[in-house]
Amino acid sequence: MTIKIGDQLPAGSLAEFIEVESAGCALGPNTFQVADLAKGKTIAIFGLPGAYTPTCSAQHVPGYVAHAAELKAKGVDEIWCISVNDAFVMGAWGRDQKAAGIVRMMADGNADFSKALGLDADFSKHGMGTRSQRYSMLAVDGVVKQLNVEQGGKFEVSNAETMLAQLA
Repeated sequence: MTIKIGDQLPAGSLAEFIEVESAGCALGPNTFQVADLAKGKTIAIFGLPGAYTPTCSAQHVPGYVAHAAELKAKGVDEIWCISVNDAFVMGAWGRDQKAAGIVRMMADGNADFSKALGLDADFSKHGMGTRSQRYSMLAVDGVVKQLNVEQGGKFEVSNAETMLAQLA
């Protein structure tokens, strides 16, 4: 079943490659519980099929990086990019996208969180296995307030501009 507006984010974990060691976060991949990260925060989350893929790299991530200040001005505490890749790949992609300190590049390595959301997709015909559908959502204290799921390979409703309009 696909998550919907009003639902609590499912239990699960995501990994993030940490570039700078800090209290509680070692260098390299760190695993976090979604519920702990979401508690008390407003988070713009966008999911996409894969790091370094054309639309994801040319439009989806750059849009959220470019509009991050506007999203934060409208009350967003954090922006997460979730993809079915490992934390090393997500960390490298985040560096390439100049997303450090702007968008948290969260790895869903086995697609467990994407499956729990009901937003996984079979990309086997492209040699990519199970991936995430392209979507965006706004979660407030772990509850979904907005949800935009793309249909049929499109990139029309999960972009940063749509999220900004929904925050107006």
